[in-house]
Parts: sequence; structure tokens; C-alpha cells
Amino acid sequence: MDLKIKLEQLHQKVMGLKDQIGTEEATKNAFVMPFIQILGYDIFNPTEVVPEHVCDIGTKKGEKVDYVIKNNDEPIFIIECKHWKESADAHNSQLHRYYHVSKTRFGVLTNGIVYNFYTDLEKPNIMDEKPFFTINIEDLKDSSIKILESFTKKDYNLESILDSAEALKYIKAIRKEFEKEIENPSDELVKLLVNRFFEKPLTANRMISFKEYAKKALTTSINESISFRLKSALSINEQIEKKDDDVKPSQSIDQNNDSKIITTEEELEGFQIVKAILREKIPSSRIAYRDTLSYFGILLDDNNRKPLCRLHFNTTNKYLETFHNGKEAGEKVLLNTLDEIYNYRNQLHQTLENYA
Repeated sequence: MDLKIKLEQLHQKVMGLKDQIGTEEATKNAFVMPFIQILGYDIFNPTEVVPEHVCDIGTKKGEKVDYVIKNNDEPIFIIECKHWKESADAHNSQLHRYYHVSKTRFGVLTNGIVYNFYTDLEKPNIMDEKPFFTINIEDLKDSSIKILESFTKKDYNLESILDSAEALKYIKAIRKEFEKEIENPSDELVKLLVNRFFEKPLTANRMISFKEYAKKALTTSINESISFRLKSALSINEQIEKKDDDVKPSQSIDQNNDSKIITTEEELEGFQIVKAILREKIPSSRIAYRDTLSYFGILLDDNNRKPLCRLHFNTTNKYLETFHNGKEAGEKVLLNTLDEIYNYRNQLHQTLENYA
């Protein structure tokens, strides 16, 4: 099964169980061990997944790390766990100590929801203070899942991960600084930009004004870029809809159309993905589908007046139509893969709420 689907299923499990998980040990059993299993490691094989591994540190004897993950009898990463209510960004001093005496190149600190991956980019055999990679089960991104694949038993490659670790770490840091600059431009950035076109001295009052100008300019530039992309997408949708309209007059609307309807495997697979998302809120028995010549409709209670979404898979490009803004205000989005349907969980849940 695809790694993304497995992680989505784990997310559903986490959402359904976390309020009942009251201890760190329960967090490990319910959330962390399934995560390790998803990566392809045998949690029942003590030579592959070693729980409570002893890491003696100097005069401190009997110190234990929660898990050591091995591949071909070589430790590849260690995992230290916290209760799911604790922040995964804190308490890394303990992992830092374990990392120092272990033979692995990667340490993972997790609360069962957020997984922070560390290595030793700054100083050999001394774990960095900040993670080079983070994946959040409650906010899965395709880019993060792609990186996580490198840690699976099937695809693990130390050199490949180390080659990309530095880039991941510093791209993350640069992005964070950029987001800070958008929210509150620094004097350094304002001077860098303004000195390229403003020849007068930058007085204190001028700096205050230009900081505000810079903030508006950056925000406007980003918003216009997003708007342009949305308009391009809408233009594509309109062209597809026009082609669909051109076809409709030649279509008979009598019962003979039923024989022309072909329900494809992709449509059924898309239905199963939508069903998995909506089962977080309602029983699967309330989710039905009706296939038509123009689209594959997914309905609440098999009621045409309660469309949950539509799959437009009968053209070269594939589209998902959502109704979170009302059943008369469907919005089509282009799908590059069926897995991208998971990106519209919030819209599908909102549609359900509209019918409540």
C-alpha cells in the first residue's frame, strides 16, 4: 500500500484515539509503533526494532532510549518519545545525550504526531540543536512524505539522506526567516531594497514609512502571484466546462444512456478515498455514489440534493468538484494524482456540516 495512504490511515487513528491516550507509554503503543511499522520495520523483531535500548552515558548507567531501529544489524536511527500532549520541539537534551553515544547518524524526537529528525551537520557525532526535517501526521504534505520514503526499510540510503539533509535544514531556516520578513520587514531588508532606488538618507521616520511600504509590497506581490495562479486554474476549468456543454446537446437523456455509462476503476478508487475521509465524521453506509455520463457523483444518504463531491474523470485531465460553499457553488480543482483528493479533507468535511 502507498506510504501516503498508510499515513492518512494513521492520522485517522490518531484523531480517533488521542483523547483516550493518557500516558507516554500508551502514545508509544498506539501511535509511534504503527508509524515504525509503516516505515517497513518489523516491530515484533527485536533485532530490527529494539525497545528500551540501554545507552550508558559516562557515569550514568542504565540510561535507555525508547527505540533503536536497525537495518542489517546496523543502527540507523534512534527514537525518543513523549506524550502526545507534549511539544515535540522540547526535551531534546535527552535525545542529544543518547545520540552522542550511539552509532547512528539520525535521531528522532516525537510525540506520536510530530516527528522531528536530527543529524550532526554542525559537528561530527554531536546532534544539531534543530531538526533538518519534520513531518506532522495532522498536516501531511507530499513533499514531506517523499522525504520520509528515504527512511523506509525498502528505500533507506544513508548517503542519499545526508546529501539532502543540509539542503533541507537550511531551506527550512531560510523559509522561516522569509516568513518573518513578510510579517515584519527588518531594517536590513528595507535598506537593501530601498537603497537600490532611493538616493536620499534613510532617516528614522523614513525607515518607519518604508518598513510599512515594504510589508505592503511583499504581501501584495505574493497575493497577486497566488491570484494569477488561481485565475489560470479557473480559466482551464472554464474551457473544460465549455467542452462539456458542447457535448451535452448531442446526448440523449432517456434511459438508454444507462448503457453508455462506464464506471472505471479510477472512479471507484476515488470514491474509496473520499469515503475514507468522510468516515472520520459519519458511517460509511451514508456515503453513496451515482455514475452519470458527465461525472461520477458522491452523495450523502444517496440523495441527489446532497452532493458531497463529484469526480470528473471522463476527460484527459481529472478534476474534483467540491461543494463546501454550497451545492449551487461547486468548485473544480485539477488532480494530478488521485492521492491529491486527501488535500481537500477540510472542504469535504465542511460540505457535511452544510447538510447538518
